[in-house]
Amino acid sequence: MLFLYKGIDAKTGKEIKGRMNAINQEAAAVELKGRGLYLTELKEQKASALYIDLNVTIGKPVKNKDFVIFCRQLATLIKSGTPIVDSIRILSDHVSAKPFKLALNDIYDDLRSGTAFSDACARFPKIFDKIFINMVRSGETSGDLENVLERMATFYEKDHKVKEKVKSALMYPLVVSIVAVVVVVILLTKVLPSLLNNLTSLGGEIPTPTKIVMAVSDFLVLQWYLVIFIIFAMMITFIAINKNPQGRFWLHMVKLKIPVFGMLIQKTLIARVMRTMSSMFKSSVPVLQTLTMSAEIANNDVIAKVLNEAKDSLRSGESLSAPLDKSWIFPKMVTHMIKVGEESGQLDTMLEKIADFYEDEVEQMASRLSTIIEPIMIAILGVIVGTIVLAAMLPMFEIYNQI
Repeated sequence: MLFLYKGIDAKTGKEIKGRMNAINQEAAAVELKGRGLYLTELKEQKASALYIDLNVTIGKPVKNKDFVIFCRQLATLIKSGTPIVDSIRILSDHVSAKPFKLALNDIYDDLRSGTAFSDACARFPKIFDKIFINMVRSGETSGDLENVLERMATFYEKDHKVKEKVKSALMYPLVVSIVAVVVVVILLTKVLPSLLNNLTSLGGEIPTPTKIVMAVSDFLVLQWYLVIFIIFAMMITFIAINKNPQGRFWLHMVKLKIPVFGMLIQKTLIARVMRTMSSMFKSSVPVLQTLTMSAEIANNDVIAKVLNEAKDSLRSGESLSAPLDKSWIFPKMVTHMIKVGEESGQLDTMLEKIADFYEDEVEQMASRLSTIIEPIMIAILGVIVGTIVLAAMLPMFEIYNQI
């Protein structure tokens, strides 16, 4: 919920106006009093058309590249001594994405009314995610906002690079699979029936492979609605399983267990989690909050469970590495380096080194997979099409033998 507030700063005596997000009015009042404000007015504000437009958008309204540039430019302006209000105004004139420009203009108005930068950004979760909000809030508290923004730019840049490598490795087999399905369906429903009908009218015995292919062809032509129903039923089942916590956990486990690709996904998740934790530790974000954010960004319930166990371990006074060491998700090298980082007081540096290592691993593995998968997929497509063509050719041979 969005609230408008007015209050008197206990330290300066100045009136401060602003907007903030909170679960309810009571929670908003508690948070504002914790900031040292004597409230004179607090009321709920209905979300503006701008807020609704930006946060109902499907997908992210701002490209990763544009967001990285924004972080770096904002850090540079703040380092040069430009107030953050003026920095946002300057950058809002230079960004090209309309949703981003509108959001920055709204944030500029919030900053002028006394709202903290992190609170103003929190109104646009489609653009500024929870990690960005928490790290900026930490930077505001420590007075190190410019360095935090630099780290955020590096974080998003590296995370985007890893995602693109994984996408490129998975895209080729996906495209070839779609092409194979389309080609096979056309052959079985259009080409093969007319060809086989002409051949069988000439007489002769139909070979068994041809009968099998003809049965598949007849099923697709005469009972195509069953195929659509089966596909639709599978989609509904998948969605239902994914909405159930236990089902989603099982799906995420299967994803990590897929031969070859499961290892690639596992390394990608380790790199992302380690990079997140390193960036947040360097920005002085509390460790429990860091683990919570890392579990969210992993977007995998299997890893999230391990990180939540690590959080419970820290609460009870144990080490971070102990629960990670018990899980098969994190290799021994990872847990050993985390343990060394805990003992030496350089945990953020160790986490960064782990992230660098696994990002390189993902890049190399994605390149190798792209090289290996291409001939394999072509061979599979050739076997499928070749089988169909051979099934069509066998009756010809039978007819020629009878002549």
